[in-house]
Amino acid sequence: MAELVFLKLGGSLITDKTREATPRLDVIQRAAREVCAALRQRADLRLLLGHGSGSFGHVPAHRYHVRQGCDDWWGFALTAAVAARLNRLVTDIFLAEGVPVVSLSPFASAYCRAGALLELAVRPIRAALDHGLVPLIYGDVAFDEAQGSTIASTEELFVYLTPLLSPRRIILAGEVDGVYTSDPQLDPRAEQISHITTENLAQIQGVLAGSRGVDVTGGMLSKVLTMHRLAQEQPLLCVQILSGLLPGRIAEALLNPASCAGTIIRR
Repeated sequence: MAELVFLKLGGSLITDKTREATPRLDVIQRAAREVCAALRQRADLRLLLGHGSGSFGHVPAHRYHVRQGCDDWWGFALTAAVAARLNRLVTDIFLAEGVPVVSLSPFASAYCRAGALLELAVRPIRAALDHGLVPLIYGDVAFDEAQGSTIASTEELFVYLTPLLSPRRIILAGEVDGVYTSDPQLDPRAEQISHITTENLAQIQGVLAGSRGVDVTGGMLSKVLTMHRLAQEQPLLCVQILSGLLPGRIAEALLNPASCAGTIIRR
């Protein structure tokens, strides 16, 4: 029986979030090679791929307040354009490495209310999966009936799609190998949190730090809370947060459903 996995390549992973519109082409290429290897080794693996916008989309989105409702619609158009530019880079690299990705812009069908995603076209994603393709989505702008505009993050897209497509696992690949008690890139005393469940969530909320660089979608704490809520709603779902900078880490997680690398979030 096929296993469907959602994999996100975080904006902090595939771009330098401290420098505007700066991709990490070598990282994207390595991730593409690992995904290709996993798909070739596991005939039963079905994959929905997503990526963040990093220093491409987040910078103009922050500048023009797109997530809260635009005060200048030029900023909406600019954010959409730069997010699509990064997506084109990712698409081209994955295709060059042998991954049959097909890019599906969330903006084309997404509609929101007060920042919450109400609509997103699911049939094209299902059709792509049925034909052995890898649908590729990404954090994108969206119209919002309450505030005019917003951002539909990759995690929010995953949350919307999970009850409709029923993935068994969600893998979030970023810079650091899981969730830590503090930023491990700044604090050598930071300790990895191996598992997050309802039992220990309250204890660790206070120590979860936001991400470095400009991020209009909330940083690590927001990701953890969002994924834990989703795991509560989907009892069979396992969420894994790991580092895409460690060679082989993405392939290992895709190939091994029992992988405990990074941090595991369950109900």
